[in-house]
Amino acid sequence: MQITDTLATLVAEALETVQTSGVLPAAGDVEIKIERPKLAEHGDFSTSLPLALARTMRMAPLQIAEAISGAVPDHDMVGNVEHAAPGFVNFTLSTIWLQSQVDAIRKAGEKFGSVEVGANKSVQVEFVSVNPTGPLHVGHARGAVIGSSLANVLDAAGYDVQREYYVNDAGNQMRVFYDTLYSRYMQAAGHDVPLPDPAYPGEYLKKLAEGLLKDLGKDAVSKDKADAIADLAPEALKRTLADIRHVLERLGVTYDQWFYEGELFTTGRFDEVLRFLEDAGLIVERDGAKWFAATKLGLDEDVVVIRSGDGGPTYFGTDLAYHHQKFFERKFDRVINVWGADHHGHVAKMYALMKAFGIESDRLTIIINQIVNFKNEGKSVKFSKRNDVMVTIEELLDEVGADACRFIFLSRSPESHMEFDLGLAKTQSSENPVYYVQYAHARMCSILRVADERRITFDSADLSLLTHERELDLIRRLIELPAVVERSAERLEPHHLPHFAMELARSLQRFYESCRVVSSDPGELEISRARLQLVDAARVVLSRTLGLMGMSAPERM
Repeated sequence: MQITDTLATLVAEALETVQTSGVLPAAGDVEIKIERPKLAEHGDFSTSLPLALARTMRMAPLQIAEAISGAVPDHDMVGNVEHAAPGFVNFTLSTIWLQSQVDAIRKAGEKFGSVEVGANKSVQVEFVSVNPTGPLHVGHARGAVIGSSLANVLDAAGYDVQREYYVNDAGNQMRVFYDTLYSRYMQAAGHDVPLPDPAYPGEYLKKLAEGLLKDLGKDAVSKDKADAIADLAPEALKRTLADIRHVLERLGVTYDQWFYEGELFTTGRFDEVLRFLEDAGLIVERDGAKWFAATKLGLDEDVVVIRSGDGGPTYFGTDLAYHHQKFFERKFDRVINVWGADHHGHVAKMYALMKAFGIESDRLTIIINQIVNFKNEGKSVKFSKRNDVMVTIEELLDEVGADACRFIFLSRSPESHMEFDLGLAKTQSSENPVYYVQYAHARMCSILRVADERRITFDSADLSLLTHERELDLIRRLIELPAVVERSAERLEPHHLPHFAMELARSLQRFYESCRVVSSDPGELEISRARLQLVDAARVVLSRTLGLMGMSAPERM
């Protein structure tokens, strides 16, 4: 149970006591919120419940606060309870309880911070899902980091999480990709075959075609275009996806499943869903195309599902079948899609689709991550292949590394526009938040190595010696991680993690500056042992936080 939950329970018991005894009148059901006060002198936690009850009870809020605070039951977590104007009940955590949390953190180890709010409900997080037509560019990096970190947080919060990449291997863009590949393959074999219109003009397809010619030979050259593409396509898709997978793994992103769009057609799922919507009167034919009748569900216009002629299904058309499969076949309790800013216009259509399926809208969440602007030495960086400026995620990783990418992309909420400072990301100083946080972890490991070299053991240390203000402040910071995980999971906001990591690193620095941990003075051995336990607990919490962000926790820097 979270600290706030425990305190809310104590307040509820106190309120019931004073109402039963007649000190306060009945007030019906009330919501008890426990929050952190703005000023440290007001304690560790506070509730403004008396202010909310004042009108119903027709009493001064301070009088209500006094009655409740005086009836709060004893609890080993609570050191002091006070009432304060204009109507607050303030709680200060017990020093003994705080000291005991050092050992509790160390015993929990890498599981510290985990909570059970997810109650093992199944949730799918689908993210990146870029067409397999070439390398991932820098615009895809932010969504990759947000999606993977959010999945980590949900896992830590007790959900049964599946991470998925949706492979668009059957749409119109893939037809263009294969048409272009055929031309490049024939050109590589010495034949003057022009690029189709439209085409993918990038260098990637030239290199891919040359590789296929080298490894598969010239058998496809003598075949007609359709048969040649049938020979080349499987290996081309395999290699392109392998490149995508490799780059994402470098970024610290892995998946539980790669779902192929083509399965929606080979299994008959697309036709089945189309018939379902037709029977519901939600598919109309117009201008030779089939449309999803979104206007019947409150949208301003209908949406094309199958293009006229031989254009095939649209992206939205396959999304019909894909999401039906998620909810009705795989039966996810919740689905979260992390999409780029260019998909913003698609969101309302998806919620109309949920309505058509009879599924509660809150079971689908679409997170739109906004565009990232890059700068270096104060100047904007424009990405352009023509000007030979970095355009791929791999180039970005080569420039600043995966940890810097992940921390910086996570540092702002997805809906916020952000600037990525390439120069700052490479700076090895406290000005760089990535370096600052990881250095804090490395410093804790260094302290523990020194203790080991001096053969100072600390498993049975006397934690009651941890009474310094900086020691207790550090413990207070450490025990926040479960609440940060819970808040991040409930709000689907992994950006709380880097902010917590920075605050923890600052608390560690203040502690380190004020409290000598390993002393050569024999008279300070016991306090050193206690502080070493605290350092080890801090290492556990910071390592877990970095892990949730998908970052490494270096032991040396």
